[in-house]
Amino acid sequence: MRQNPPRIFIYAALPCEAKPLVEHFKLKKDTTIQPFAVYLNQDICLTVTGLGKSAMAAGVAYTQALFASVEHPVLLNIGIAGHIGHALGSLFLIDKITDVDSLKSYYPPLVFTPPCPTANIRTVSRPQLVYDREHLCDMEASAFYETAVRFSTGELIHCLKVISDNESSPAENIQPKQVAALIAAHVAAIESLLAELSRLAKLITVQEPKLFEQLTQRYHFTTSEQGQLKNRLSRWSALTHQQALEFDETRFHKSKDVLFWLDQQISEIEFCL
Repeated sequence: MRQNPPRIFIYAALPCEAKPLVEHFKLKKDTTIQPFAVYLNQDICLTVTGLGKSAMAAGVAYTQALFASVEHPVLLNIGIAGHIGHALGSLFLIDKITDVDSLKSYYPPLVFTPPCPTANIRTVSRPQLVYDREHLCDMEASAFYETAVRFSTGELIHCLKVISDNESSPAENIQPKQVAALIAAHVAAIESLLAELSRLAKLITVQEPKLFEQLTQRYHFTTSEQGQLKNRLSRWSALTHQQALEFDETRFHKSKDVLFWLDQQISEIEFCL
């Protein structure tokens, strides 16, 4: 598609969520792309997916397929969410996503200091006028994350949500201009998060190839297993800030042994965190 494709991918459900980002990052619409509105500069690709889980999943899958050559892309969902009591305009980085329909939960790994408070979110299929006391509520986060993890490592995939409605100012009051202003107020935090994720992506990309090559030469990994191996090596690198793996090759007979051992090492690190 492009000789030097962008490495940062932002997904917004609504044009009013995307507008301040398009303006701030000076993105230009790619008129050759028809199914979704896609805006680009040298570093960033922003896709407006449309409202709801199906639209978000389709938008992520379509865009990442266009830029399939990008290794370890940064993927960020930016949008609005509701909560019973949080003030309008409050910004949260999501650390747990629960899909209300499937009851599946996802835990985006936070291996850096967030630029704002963190929160749990529940993703629903239709607008909610009754607010949950503990969780934020939106209509896309679970579909975004579930689809995005097919294209990058979890440490580089995150959701950033701005409170657009609460019990005092319910969802039916939301106006597009208000949404654009709420998101525009947080461009500094968005830039900070993207810079941190880009730094992390570079570390992962630099550290992976040597060990990956050694392991694939010594053991037979299927194409699917090679993808799993890359994911695990990337996760280890991100969680440990590039700590070397103490790897005794004589202990393993086949590729599945290697993957199982890597899972154990990563689980121990995540437990400590």
